Amino acid sequence: MKRENVYSVCGMCTVRCPMMATVEGNKVVYLQGNPHAAGIKGALCARGAAGGALIADDERPQFPMIRAGARGEGKWRKVSWKEALDYVAGELSRIRETHGARSILLSDRGGPFRDMHRAFLKALGSPNYCNHDSACARNVQHAALSLFGFGRKDVAYDYKNSKHVVLQTRNIFEAINVKEVNDLLDAKDAGCKITCIDVRSTVTAAKADTFLMVRPGTDYAFNLSVIHELLTRDLYDKDFAAAWINDLDALRAFVAPYDPEFAAAETGVPARRIRDLATQLAAAAPAVIWHPGWMTARYGDSFQVCRSAYIINALLGSIGAKGGLPLVNKPAHVGKKGLKQLVDLFPKPADKRVDGVGWMEGRSHFEAGPGLVNLAFEAMVTGEPYPIKAYIAHRHDPLMSFPDTADVKKKLDNLDLLVAVTFSWSDTAWYADVVLPMSPYLERESMIASKAGAAPQFFVRKRALAPRFDTRADWEIYRDLARHMGVKELDFDSIEALWDFQLEGTGVTIPDFEATGMVKLGGPLNRPVDDKTFKTPSGKIEIVSAKLEADGLSSLAPYVSPASPPPGRYRVSFGRVGTHTQGHTVNNPLLFAQMPENELWLNAGEAAKLGIADGAMVEVRNGSHAGKLRAKVTEGIHPETVFMVHGFGHTLPVESRARGRGVADNELMPQGIDNWDKGGGGVCMQEHFVTVAPA
Repeated sequence: MKRENVYSVCGMCTVRCPMMATVEGNKVVYLQGNPHAAGIKGALCARGAAGGALIADDERPQFPMIRAGARGEGKWRKVSWKEALDYVAGELSRIRETHGARSILLSDRGGPFRDMHRAFLKALGSPNYCNHDSACARNVQHAALSLFGFGRKDVAYDYKNSKHVVLQTRNIFEAINVKEVNDLLDAKDAGCKITCIDVRSTVTAAKADTFLMVRPGTDYAFNLSVIHELLTRDLYDKDFAAAWINDLDALRAFVAPYDPEFAAAETGVPARRIRDLATQLAAAAPAVIWHPGWMTARYGDSFQVCRSAYIINALLGSIGAKGGLPLVNKPAHVGKKGLKQLVDLFPKPADKRVDGVGWMEGRSHFEAGPGLVNLAFEAMVTGEPYPIKAYIAHRHDPLMSFPDTADVKKKLDNLDLLVAVTFSWSDTAWYADVVLPMSPYLERESMIASKAGAAPQFFVRKRALAPRFDTRADWEIYRDLARHMGVKELDFDSIEALWDFQLEGTGVTIPDFEATGMVKLGGPLNRPVDDKTFKTPSGKIEIVSAKLEADGLSSLAPYVSPASPPPGRYRVSFGRVGTHTQGHTVNNPLLFAQMPENELWLNAGEAAKLGIADGAMVEVRNGSHAGKLRAKVTEGIHPETVFMVHGFGHTLPVESRARGRGVADNELMPQGIDNWDKGGGGVCMQEHFVTVAPA
């Protein structure tokens, strides 16, 4: 049989690394990173390499289903696509007629392939598109906007040319972006220093030149002390600050009490090490990256942690600098036209967002784009400012990604319709009224997407395999729903017709993608900071944000020492591992074999007090919820906290491998979705305390 190489985009996590699949006879022979993509070096992480096992797995949704029992009971009726789409379209039409289009909500995991389903929602007339980011990086996004007037993705991380990288709430060697990992390792070989700040000794900490273990919840104190050192010792970039930073005197006065001795008492890191770090950063500037965080839905002050990280970058002159945080280029920056968008075919909905984002008092400083889905869930319960009655969860599992599954279910119970569009089983899909099965990424093509960077480009995911089961690509699902609801603008006969629409006027054609799966539009272009860079009222970096202040929030919020755990309790912390992507890979046959369950990291001194040996079974409990798992007794975690890899503790009978293995950290956070950071919007998921006892 003939072998063929098909350019695709990995779908095993939200990084979406460019890849190439070698196929023969509708089977995957080999998966690798796209050899033409800069920095990938033909590599994939463990998750990406297990994409073939996702295709082979029979324990995933195989056909459309409509609920035949109570929600979550697991009784389903297999139906045709026509019946499923008729049902969903009929219910959406009924709900729109009864409650208005604004009562329809859709959430996803973000990313570059959103245009079709966002356009579908906008065509219905609803303003309520959300993504998962309040459980991930909203604090980072809003921190960037509050300072620069642009978002977190308008700057890149030039790891390859950096001289010093600080990784704080960014476990880069386990929550993997292949290009970033390769670039950072190349930089390390060239002499770049890595500093890791964390509550435990991660793989990133093991590869760092310096590891600083901080008391949980004290990162803000640490960062303020570094700012204190940069300013009081004149280690900052005075020329950059004079040209581009407003309110420097206010910042200087604010950080005056937060010297390294103060931070040492809070964090446990000796003052001399904080001073030494500031000295090293100044020597390496501007080729410095202090990462503002990736998943930052952690503490009540995580927004300020992100904000202070960006301020440190600004003080070191690394914004826009080689080896720092260079400005990314979009097609227009290199004289090219961007992709045509489906969302632009429809008028802006007349109603305001249900989550209050962008308009409600206390929430007007938030970016309206993807909103805060946790606040949309509030409206399901209260009906204020209006009710939400239909919810499409597109590749999104809020029942596992947010705290306390039972609490979130109570909110979803107020819905008339819950639809899951998914390629794998999840708690949310199991609780849905309708499951519309999406083909896994190797079995579907996607819309052409645009990637900003030094050299902006378009890229495409092509279908490598015909679907094994009765599943469809996401663009097909929403195209077909649009047909059922009379939305003619989204009625494309083929993916090629859709691609042609997107490429209209760009000068790029579909055959241009054949050679590498990508089309570079120009560059690389290194743009210096100028008077058009910052999208703030002053055109500069604004330490004091008028939008924050108008919403009653302090731009320079005083540090508040985190609560110490009550006697006999430990703060819950969680994170990633190189083998799994949250919950959706735990039942993957290959990845399950590598890591079938999670462990509870427990400080060795605390374990001795509790009489717990390494590898022993323990019970971890918060209130009525408890789970059992093995203890990993180690000196490499702060004594005030315990740690679990997120995504375990599955309960679904359709997941024979993952079911009953490990513990779900989100279940140890009772009603935690209601505790969220008013500055950045992130849910505060590490503000919960558990007991640990021998099982």
